[in-house]
Amino acid sequence: MSGLELFAAALGVIAVWLTVKQNPWGWPIGLVMVLLYTWIFFDVKLYSDMLLQVVYAALQLYGWWQWTRRGNAIDGRKVTSLGGGALTLSLAIGAVVSVALGAAMAHFTDAAQPWLDAALTGFSLVAQVWMAQKRVQCWPLWIVLDVIFVGLFLYKELYLTAALYVLFTLLAAQGWRDWRADPALAR
Repeated sequence: MSGLELFAAALGVIAVWLTVKQNPWGWPIGLVMVLLYTWIFFDVKLYSDMLLQVVYAALQLYGWWQWTRRGNAIDGRKVTSLGGGALTLSLAIGAVVSVALGAAMAHFTDAAQPWLDAALTGFSLVAQVWMAQKRVQCWPLWIVLDVIFVGLFLYKELYLTAALYVLFTLLAAQGWRDWRADPALAR
């Protein structure tokens, strides 16, 4: 555990807690966290996770924009639910990204866990886009991913980060409960 990992983990808890509470400040705080984790994951050879953090940086900006834009017809983004077709298409895209990235990592790098890391990356991208769009389905997907991340980080001896993902799992469960109860959610 390093001071950098401790600081990044603290920012992560704050960012996810603010997101659960639908506070847009979670996005810029999350941006700092993902930039720090880019270096942390590079250092332990989790290259797919490192690349994921780079993409997360762009998605943090996208989420900030989605949650704060104003206009005549838009008063910030409201919690919504994906239909079956959009849900299936998004998960299929996550699977394709996972296989392509896993193959690349397995054949061209010395990645520690190329296939698992790639699968977590592909589906985390789906969950992050859904979260930026305030899709209620982001939370159950995050719960599954976070539980698997805990195991990966324990394996890589990133104990603080594993503990952070246990907290993320609990926050995702709270987010799922809270967002499903949101009056803006179209049933």
